[in-house]
Formats: sequence, C-alpha cells, structure tokens
Amino acid sequence: MAASRILVVDDDQSIRTVLGYMLQEAGYTVETASNAEAALRAVAESAPDLVLSDIKMPKKDGIALLADIKARNPALPVIILTAFGTVETAVEAMKRGAADYLTKPIARDDLLMTVAKTLKLLRLEAENEDLRETLRERFRFESIVGLSPAMVAVFDTLRKVAGTDATVLITGESGTGKELIARALHFNSPRRERRLVAVNCAAIPQELLESELFGHVRGAFTGAIRDKTGKFELAEGGTLFLDEIGSMPVHLQAKLLRALQEREIERVGGDGPVQLDVRVVAATNRPLATLVSSGAFREDLFYRLNVVPVRIPPLRERTGDIPLLARHFVARFAGEAAVTLTPDALAALEGYRWPGNVRELENFCERAVLMRASNRIDAASLAAPLAALASEAPAAPGTTLPDIERAAIVAALRAAGWNRSRAARRLGIARHILLYRMKKFGIVPEDESGAD
Repeated sequence: MAASRILVVDDDQSIRTVLGYMLQEAGYTVETASNAEAALRAVAESAPDLVLSDIKMPKKDGIALLADIKARNPALPVIILTAFGTVETAVEAMKRGAADYLTKPIARDDLLMTVAKTLKLLRLEAENEDLRETLRERFRFESIVGLSPAMVAVFDTLRKVAGTDATVLITGESGTGKELIARALHFNSPRRERRLVAVNCAAIPQELLESELFGHVRGAFTGAIRDKTGKFELAEGGTLFLDEIGSMPVHLQAKLLRALQEREIERVGGDGPVQLDVRVVAATNRPLATLVSSGAFREDLFYRLNVVPVRIPPLRERTGDIPLLARHFVARFAGEAAVTLTPDALAALEGYRWPGNVRELENFCERAVLMRASNRIDAASLAAPLAALASEAPAAPGTTLPDIERAAIVAALRAAGWNRSRAARRLGIARHILLYRMKKFGIVPEDESGAD
C-alpha cells in the first residue's frame, strides 16, 4: 500500500521542517507549502490525502484556505494548526469543516495520533461509500434476475412506488425473495442513505416483540434495567421492513396501526409519543385476507398495510426464469472457475417444481458447484440430486420422483438429438434400461432422424 501523502502548510520554515521530519519518519510522504496560494497549487497537482495548515499566515489565513479546499475537494481532510490561546479560532475552523486541530508546540505523539485517526476515518468513509455503492448496484431492480412477464410486472410496480413513502405489502411463498424486493425498494428510494431495519415478527417471542419494535424505558417491566431503542426509532429517516407480519399478535396490531396512521410511537413505559419519519414495508407468506376473516388479523391494519400490494410469484409460475437464475447462482458460487450448465441440465432444472422457490434453487446450485466432477454440469450429474430433492419435498403435482425421472430422461434425449445410445451414456445407464423407461413413461420421440 502506498504511503499517505500529507501537505504541511505553514509560513514558518522551521515548523515545516520539524513536522515534515516527524511525518516522514513515521512513513508518510510529505510535501510543504509556505502560503495558501502554494498550498492550493499543491492540492490541485499532487492530490494529497491530508492537509495540515497553520491558521495565522500572511495574505490568506488558514480559515480562508480551508474554505477554498472544501469548495474544490469537500472530502479532503484538513487539520488546523493553532498557537496556544487561539483555540476558539480552531473550534470555528472545525465548524467550517476542519477534521481536527493541534495546538502548538506540537508533540510528536499528538501529531501522529491525530494524523492516523483522521486518515483512518477517511478510509472508513471511503469504504462505507464503496459499500453503499455496492449495495445500490446489487439492489438495482435491473440486478434482480427475472425476465418473465410476472416479474416484469413486479419490477414495473416497484419502480413506480420506490420514490414515494407509500406502505408496501409484499406477499409470496417462502423462498420467493420477499426480503430482496424490500431491500431493492429501500436502495432505490430517497431514503437509501439512511438505515433499512429488518424485523422478523415470527422469530421474536411475542412477549418481547413490543419492546423490540417500539423500545422501552428503564423500569417499564421486570428486567428493563436500561432504556432500549426500538426498531422504529433505529429506522428513523429510513425504512422498517416487517417480515412475517401475519405472525404479529393481535394486541400489538393496534399499536402498529397507530404508528402507521399518526407517524408516532409510544415506548413501553414511556410518558409520551415519539414522532418518527419511517417508511414501512411489510411481507407475509400467509393469506392476510383469510386471517382477517378468522379474526387473527385486524381488518383496518390490513388495509393500512395493503396500500401497494406486490405479489412475488412462485418459481413454478415463472419457469422461464429458472435458467437465468441457475446460471446466475452457478457463476456466483463458482467464483473465478468457468463452470457451465449444459442445455440438458437447464432443462432438468426447469422440469422440477421447486417448492422452496428461489432459495431452494440457490442452495441446489451451490451444492452442484461444490460437488461437481468437472466444470461442465450436465443432466446426468443432476439426476440423483434432483431425485433426492423430490423424495424430501412434500408431494405435489409434478414433484414426485417419477416426474423428476421423466424430466431428466426427456432432457437427456433432447440434448442427444433423441439418439438413445448417446442419451443413455449421458444418464449413466444402459441403453435397454433407457428404452424400458421411455416405454414406462410413455416418452415418444419428437424427432426420429437421430434415433438408433
């Protein structure tokens, strides 16, 4: 890693020399300037990582130099050097954007500690910005895999509401990617610079959920030995994602309804409301309308949450997305290895109903990459794992072991141009066994030109 570049600005030659020596001895690259004009030229030409500037200089002082630097490069940190007795001026400089200040005479340890701390904060800010940019890129709607008409309709709805504060209710089976959609909503909204706070209402004991959501004050109940900030307050200015909202106990639903209507909460044991600016996105894999009918969910809360309904279709309703998703997952888990899925492997994956939806497909692709015999994954290598999945999954139309076996055989035959010998070799079985199973499953050749 290259040494950090530090620009020392002071009209006193001896101070420039001493500071430069201490910094160079610590491993920094140092450049010096005797006045503000020379400092601005150095900032433009040398791009330092940090500026140390005296306040009292002829013509243009350190405060004016600070203003010029911040106008040109707001991210460049400036540490102000001030004589003893002029700390008030240094404090004013910090109000104007200085990173810190040092009082002359400057001790070596104070200098190096302040410089190291400032550069560390600069690196952390850069890393945080990189992370935010990575998150923005990852959760762009265009980055979510899916080209089926059903998913295109979902993306269209999300784009329309992302820039608003409208409450969104995401519904869908387990494993369809409801939290991914919630995160995409947040990172494509004006609230992206603030926090996204996620709460799984089904994973928190009912007696603790109220405190988790709304917080509590010390002494509110047995064991409340200190104040606790709830998830609503943690999400101030950002987004609160309430997953598995259908599991919320009825006695808390009224309090949630008030929070949505009035934009305020009450801490457990608190003595007054707390105003908040929070967008709420909820998700459930349970039919809320049915829960309303049975009295397990408040009707008024349902309508308050269901301002913008977004249904994520199960994978069996968008089988055309399976090859896209499978290639995406395989590429991710393979890293730098050039692992590919053959056409017959993709056809076999399409033939399975994936009751666990995208999450199940993702896990399956990870196992397939880890257990592969080569960088070319074909239907034969997937037949046994798919059959195992089918035997473990709840019985449903199209997910039984014969269904999976038939799909694997058809995929192998198509990939082999309906040549039985080549298809049998792909499947790792004898040709006569393949012929028997074709007869058993009523598989009729689509093209006799390559048959043998």
